Amino acid sequence: MNKTDFISAVAEKAGLSKVDAKKAVDAFAEVVSSELKAGGKVALLGFGSFSVSEKAARNGVNPKTKQSITIPARKVAKFKASAELAELVK
Repeated sequence: MNKTDFISAVAEKAGLSKVDAKKAVDAFAEVVSSELKAGGKVALLGFGSFSVSEKAARNGVNPKTKQSITIPARKVAKFKASAELAELVK
């Protein structure tokens, strides 16, 4: 399912127009993105939580040259499904 399909499904399920559903989906993505950028966490009861995880610097190997390289530390977005969602998918 891509974003357009998702917007259509949200519009149908919520009884909204596709324009309103697109605004809602875009607003959701913007709110989650800005909260994660600020280092926060977004938890949706019964669905899951979005958070920021820090990956430590580590050594790696360039597969082309076989040379050892250092991969810098970075932050990554993470999603953890709730128990209800995990059970539903099972």
